[in-house]
Amino acid sequence: MLYLALGAAGLAVYVWASSGKPIFRRSEWRLASAAFALAAFTAAAYVGARGEWWISLALVMLGLWLAVSARRTSLAPGPSPRAGKMSDDEARSILGVGADATKAEIQAAYTRLMRLAHPDKGGTTGLAAQLNAARDRLIRK
Repeated sequence: MLYLALGAAGLAVYVWASSGKPIFRRSEWRLASAAFALAAFTAAAYVGARGEWWISLALVMLGLWLAVSARRTSLAPGPSPRAGKMSDDEARSILGVGADATKAEIQAAYTRLMRLAHPDKGGTTGLAAQLNAARDRLIRK
């Protein structure tokens, strides 16, 4: 019962601290999820050795769910299917540059946006692919 009380207290602290906003980014969640899965498996072994099989089974199921969520990765579809069909106007609107932008301005806009949209910084692979395609379209000219 102590483990269930500690788990409920941890959940209450998480809900209180997050206030509806996610606390962890994707990479941090994967690390925390793996650590919690290991803790759940350890607790399941301890409780199972004491003869409390139902609690042990619940902790094993929790550990499995956490381990799977730690291993789950986003699907990376690769380059955008519209990359070859993007017009110059679409590329300029994605990067937010004018028709008379130089290669240096295009690269600066790309770098600024990629810092925000990179998948390691919380962005998506699709948005990063669009930025790459827009930059390549405008610099290639």
